[in-house]
Formats: sequence, structure tokens, C-alpha cells
Amino acid sequence: MMRRLIAAGSVALLAGATGASADPIPAEDFSKAPSVSSVSMSLEGDMLVGVIADPTQDGDMRAAAYWDLTGNIDPSKPLLPSNVTPTSGKTLFYGATALKDKKSLWFTVQPYIGALYGCGEGRDTGATKKYLQKVYMGNEKIKKIDDLPDGRAEIGANKDTLRCFELVGETNIESLLPLDPTKIVISRASTKNGTSFFEHDLANSREKFLFKASDTESVLISNRDGSQIALTKLEYEDGAWRQYFSLIDQNSGEMTTEAPLTTEIANRYTMEVDGRQNGTGKYYIVTDKFSDKSAVYLYDPSTDSFSDQPLVAHPEYNVSGLVYSHRPQDFNEILGFSYAGPVSSTYWIDPDFRAIQDGLESAFKDKYVSIVDYNNDLSRVLFQVQAADMPPAWYLLLDKTKVVVIGSLRPWIDQKSLGKGEFVHYPARDGMSIPGFVTFPAGWKDGDKAKGAIIVPHGGPWARDSGGWDDSGWTQYFASRGYIVLQPQYRGSDGWGRELWLAGDGEWGQKMQDDKDDGAAWLVSQGYVDADKIAIHGYSYGGFAAIAASVRPNSPYRCAIAGAGVSNLAKLGN
Repeated sequence: MMRRLIAAGSVALLAGATGASADPIPAEDFSKAPSVSSVSMSLEGDMLVGVIADPTQDGDMRAAAYWDLTGNIDPSKPLLPSNVTPTSGKTLFYGATALKDKKSLWFTVQPYIGALYGCGEGRDTGATKKYLQKVYMGNEKIKKIDDLPDGRAEIGANKDTLRCFELVGETNIESLLPLDPTKIVISRASTKNGTSFFEHDLANSREKFLFKASDTESVLISNRDGSQIALTKLEYEDGAWRQYFSLIDQNSGEMTTEAPLTTEIANRYTMEVDGRQNGTGKYYIVTDKFSDKSAVYLYDPSTDSFSDQPLVAHPEYNVSGLVYSHRPQDFNEILGFSYAGPVSSTYWIDPDFRAIQDGLESAFKDKYVSIVDYNNDLSRVLFQVQAADMPPAWYLLLDKTKVVVIGSLRPWIDQKSLGKGEFVHYPARDGMSIPGFVTFPAGWKDGDKAKGAIIVPHGGPWARDSGGWDDSGWTQYFASRGYIVLQPQYRGSDGWGRELWLAGDGEWGQKMQDDKDDGAAWLVSQGYVDADKIAIHGYSYGGFAAIAASVRPNSPYRCAIAGAGVSNLAKLGN
């Protein structure tokens, strides 16, 4: 099996390389509409849906695509869509989710010019130009895509509320309710009217109102039956914002506030209810209250206590949450856990999934492989492959042995023009270890020296970069032109643990800036670039960093480029 997987993977990888020389990549190659995106597979494994470049038009128009998985599939060639629904008018598809019962959900944006009537940022009267989100339901083979019925009208929502939702609201899938053949749970949220939850029957498009959360509340529902199992609420008391958690008590069946879970927002602890354990009434809690990196603990509402040790932890990275089975035979059992490594990754505990992951990683060496969707018997597994030098591509694993190409985000980019990426740590001047992502110039060999280096700090600053494909396009745009790029995860970056995050407090333009300069010095020390050929470039907070770099004494940069940079901290606030 593994030999066949490796062979198929090698063929698929070769399909992306189209040229023999490494030429600079045009900016348009990064900015035009993706060839394929948002690919999703139904629970039954009988269909895929996704958004593709509209084959009937040039430019940025996109179409809805459907792939039939029920017939014979030839793994020797890419699987083409069975049906394509072009964009209608000015509606732009941007997302798709395969459901079940041969249905799919389609997310679109549409241009709007008009009054907002107090429903969002902009004038109450007169004309404001913006985009509206609209969600459609696709039937079998997406031969027809209809408006998604809005259940709020049936529970008495007035026309102003419905209009506000249309202007500033969004619709999301909360649960596919895998054990029910036709029902799902969706939510409709707006900044003005909170979030309403509905049970939607795919068989007849009828909706049943379940409950509502205010704009300071969030709800966790059971994937078994759609019932509410946890409530999180923000409240301002005694001069501080606090986050309160209410859970279902196993004995009484009532929702009770759990004091041990309460957090003060200013302390910035992670505290998230991830799920509920089968049978025991205990909850899975993701928190970094007890360690530098977040981990998963069991919490017992009947005793108000956490487990002594984490149920799941990673030695180097934050654990993001657990991965639960949607299969009837092991429903809600833990299959693995996700963690925030160089890219968001999953460690599979289940032996079947572990074997599939290992096989795919052997087939796609030095790439990031992630399982996206699967059916009950694992005869159909949708997975994605990407890397710093490979735009995301989607594949189908058939019967655990054959790999079928679905499509790539940007197949027109010659992979020979893309630079390899590497996750590194370098020392700051005070000894703190700083993570970073290096993108080497295309065709880089050991001993080479780049024509120049560009330091690219991320925005936020409470954010982080990822080691996979850079959707902004900047890193590879520079790398294809002979530059080496460093994306420093300077102190103040979120997602690498509390120590690095909190170390940035009060350090704008100071130690946070030192980390970027020390990254530039590290590139020089490695022999990657000459000290007089370094620039800095960033957006938002990264723009501030570029501005700050231009006025600091002994700056290592010959050029600083700020995009949408914060230049007046007094206006930003404390």
C-alpha cells in the first residue's frame, strides 16, 4: 500500500512544476482568483464541493463546483468537476461546505450601495458602499442553488432586524449532527442582534428555533443532538471584564456557573470549553492557566475540579483542541488533537488515522499534510498538501491505497520559482529564543548568499505567522527575485506560549523592535546576506515596526516600507 501511495504522491507533486528556469513570479499570479479553494467532502463521502475559477469568464469571477464520488474514479488523472454553476450577476462565491443528504452550503458576497440604517459602521442615511454576505443551499449535484430560508421571520423577527442581518450578519454551520440523516444546526449572527441558533432540516428546508445568545455570549452545542452544553459570557464588573462559564451539571441537568473557570480578561489566560466526555459529564477544557503552553484538562462540574495532569499536552506548542469522531461506531471518541506548530497540525491517536497520516507524509515528503474530511469506513479521505514552496492542493485518498488529484490553489505558479521555507529559532540580545520563518531565494544552495534580505514582521501584534503557504504572496514574491525573507515571531506574538506573548507588553519600539533587528543580525551571522543589504517591510503593526526601524539609532536597514502602519500611538491608546 505504502509503495503505491508514494508513487501516486510523487506524480501529483510533479504535476505542479511547469518550467525549467526560475523566473520572478508576476504579482498577478498571487492576486488573481484561485483555481480551486474551499474544497469539502460530504459525511457520506459521496461528493465534493468547492469554489473554482469560473471557466466561462476571465478575471476574478468564481464558480461553484461539484465532484461526484459515487462512480468509478481513475486515479491516474485529476478528478474533474461533474457539474459547475457559474457566478450569477455580481455574486461572488468564496466558500463552500458539503453537508449530507446530497446538500451543500455556499457562501457568497455581493456589492451593496445604500443606507445602513444604524446596522453597521457607516452613515445611517445616504449611501455606504460595502459587501454583503449571503448564504445559499445547493441541492443534489448543485443543479439548483436557492436562498437559505431564514427561520427568524417565523419566530417574529421584525423587518428591521431582518434587514440588519442582511447588512451586517453572517451564517455559520454549528454542527452537522452526524447521527441524524437530514438535520444540521446553523447560527445566524449580527453585531446588532446577537446570535440565533436553528435546527435546519435538509429534507424540507424547515427550521426550528433552538435558542439565542447575546453579543457578549457564546454557546457550545452537542454534536449528538444540538442541545446547549456550555455557555460563555463576558461581563464588566468592578472595573474589569471577566469571562464566566456555565456548564450542564450531570446530576441536575441544569446549567450552572463554574467559578474555577472564571477568568479576568486582563490576565489573558486561554480558557475554552472544547467538548464533553461521553458518559461521565466531565468537560474537556483547553487552558494555559497551569503552564506556558495551552493543554487539555478534564474538568468535573460535580466537584468543581480540574484533573491533576493534562489529558493532552504538546512539549513545544499550544494544543488548540481535540479531534472527535463523527462516525456512529465511535461517536465523540477522541481521534487526536490539534496543535499550533509551525503550521496548524493534528496528532492522531487513533491507529487508523495515524497510519493514514504516516503514509501520506511518506508520499509527500517535506510537505505539510492535513486530513480535511473522511467518511465512516475511511474509503474516502479528503486531504490537503501545502508548504512554503507549494500552494495548497487537494487530493482524495481512495480505499487507503490510491491518491487522486483534485486541484491546486495556484497551479500556474512554477514551483521552480518558489523558495524553500525553514522554521528556525534565533537568540535575542537578552537571551530569549525567538521563533522565525525563513524563506530562501528560489534555487538556493548551501553556501549561497542572497542579493538582499527583507525582514517581514506580522501585524497584530497579538498574532503569528505560519510555515505553510503565505496567502499574502509577499514572501515568495520576494524570494523569486533573489531575496531571503525572515518573518520574526517577536515577543508579543500570540500562539507561541504565554512567556513570549506577555514579554511584549510595553515594548513597542523597544525589545519587540530589538527582536527584529536581532533577526537581521542572525541572518548575517549565518552568512545568508551582507549586513548592508537588509530592508524591513510590514503592514498594520508590521507597518509600525517599519516606521520605528527608520528612526532607531544604528538601524540595520537600508530601506523601510510601511503599509497601513500605526504612526501615532497616542491615537491608538494605551
